[in-house]
Amino acid sequence: MLDRELALWRATGLSLPLWWRDDDAVEPTAALDQLSEISADVGIPVHLAVIPAHATEGLAARMDPDAQLIPVVHGWAHANHAPVSEKKAEFRAHRPLNEMVEEAGRGFARLQELFGASLQPMFVPPWNRIDKAVVAKMPALGFRVLSTATPRKTTLAAAGMWEINTHLDPIDWRGTRSLRPPEQLVALLVQHLQDRRKGHADNTEPYGLLTHHLVHDEDIWRFSHEVLLRLMDGPTRVWTMAETLQEDPT
Repeated sequence: MLDRELALWRATGLSLPLWWRDDDAVEPTAALDQLSEISADVGIPVHLAVIPAHATEGLAARMDPDAQLIPVVHGWAHANHAPVSEKKAEFRAHRPLNEMVEEAGRGFARLQELFGASLQPMFVPPWNRIDKAVVAKMPALGFRVLSTATPRKTTLAAAGMWEINTHLDPIDWRGTRSLRPPEQLVALLVQHLQDRRKGHADNTEPYGLLTHHLVHDEDIWRFSHEVLLRLMDGPTRVWTMAETLQEDPT
């Protein structure tokens, strides 16, 4: 099924922009080392969403020489402020806007202290949820890209700010918390590719794999590795933040 779809992409001269985001980094771990090793093997750097309030200097030291890991901002403390009747969120309309904007700015500043020029101006809201009023304030804080989940509906999240989401998450969060059935994941990937090939989805948006290295078991590691290798063998080009930052988001 995937082979057939990729063959159609080749036949029509299409190319898939591909990227990888991994969330919740705070410190150096064996899992982070494994993430970096797989990244090097498949040839795709990881945009590592780091939680500013809990990030350690040890993480910065570990990432400093590692070109495979690109730090971006993951909220502030990954704290849930939603009532029990709603889905978890740190930056939805559950508290004053100025408080959320201040935390987002503080998160950016904290990670700039740790990572310096290697930090990229991407904001990743925890649980992939954020209120539009907060998004509107992001460009003034220095953010250039917003990243959540599911195919984007518009190119810009706000004036002066791109939206570049993730699309394929291999973890069964509501069930086993291990790997979702591989046949379901492949079917979803094929559907995404078909939507792009037929013009039902935006193929200029980089197609994103979303992982969470701290909770991976061997099945999740294996699938992530294999699906990236398979896509890289197809009509694919690797996307990184540097490419989009050269463009004018207006």
